[in-house]
Amino acid sequence: MTEIIHEAGLPAGVFNMVMGTGPVVGEAIAAHPLVDMVSFTGSTRAGKRVSELAVQTVKRVSLELGGKSPNIILEDADLPKAVADGITKCYLNSGQTCSALTRMLVPRSRLAEAEAIAAATAAKFTTGDPFDDNTRLGPLVSAAQRERVRGYINKGIAEGAKLVTGGAEPPEGLEKGYFVRPTVFSEVTSDMTIAREEIFGPVLAIIPYDNEEDAVRIANDTVYGLAAAVWSGDPERAKRVARLIRTGQVEVNGGKFNSLAPFGGYKQSGNGREYGHFGIEEFLEVKALLL
Repeated sequence: MTEIIHEAGLPAGVFNMVMGTGPVVGEAIAAHPLVDMVSFTGSTRAGKRVSELAVQTVKRVSLELGGKSPNIILEDADLPKAVADGITKCYLNSGQTCSALTRMLVPRSRLAEAEAIAAATAAKFTTGDPFDDNTRLGPLVSAAQRERVRGYINKGIAEGAKLVTGGAEPPEGLEKGYFVRPTVFSEVTSDMTIAREEIFGPVLAIIPYDNEEDAVRIANDTVYGLAAAVWSGDPERAKRVARLIRTGQVEVNGGKFNSLAPFGGYKQSGNGREYGHFGIEEFLEVKALLL
C-alpha cells in the first residue's frame, strides 16, 4: 500500500509508514509531543495504554477496541435465517473480527431449535487452507492465539456451558497449523467467561432469554459496546429494540455494512468514530474567529 501511495504521487509527508512493535514504536508515537492526535485499532488493553501515554500531552485520541457483540433474535424473527446469518457474522475472518456477533440471544422456548440450526450451519464451515476454494474457515493468526482460543473453549466446558458442536481438539486432519474447530456453546449465562471476554476465534455463545426486556438487559450486560444485531418479523420493533442497545452500530434484520455510516464503540469498545463525516471530524479541531 505504501508503494502504491508513493507511485500515486501523494505529497511527501502526507503518509508515512513506521514499522515496529506497539511497546516500542507505538508508545513513542502516542507519547510524542509533536503528535497532535492518535487513532488506534486493537485490544482494549492496548487502547488503555495509548490513552495513558496520550494524556500526558493532552492529545486527541480515537480508539476502536474490543467487543462482545450481542445478536438479539426476537421470537417473531425468521429463526433459520437469523441463526445462519449470526453464525456467519461470528465466524468472519475465523472469528478474528472486533465486531463479531459472538453472543446470540434467543428465546428460551426456541433454544433447542436454534441449537440445531447453529450446529447444521457450523458444519458447513469447512476448515482448511484459505487458498482452497472449498475452505470457509482458515487458521488463526498465531500459535499463541490458537492456544488462547482453545483455552476459552475448555473454560466454557468447565463452567457448565453446553457444547453443541466443535471443541478444543484440532480439526480432523489439521493437527499441524493454527486451526480451531468452529464451535457453538448453548445454555450460556452472562456470568460465564465465554460470555464476558473477547475470544477472537470461531466460538459462538448462545444465551437464552425470557422476554424482550430480559434480552436487552443481557445484551447491555457487558463492558463492551461496539456492535450488535436485532432480528424481528416487525422492522419497527427491531429498530425500537436496536435503539435500546448501548453499542455504536446495530444491524437490523441483517442490514449490510455501510462504509459511510459511523463505526465505533461505547464503553470499553473505545471512543470516536470511523467512516463518513464523523470519521473525518475526529481529525479536525474547531476554531472560532471573533470579528
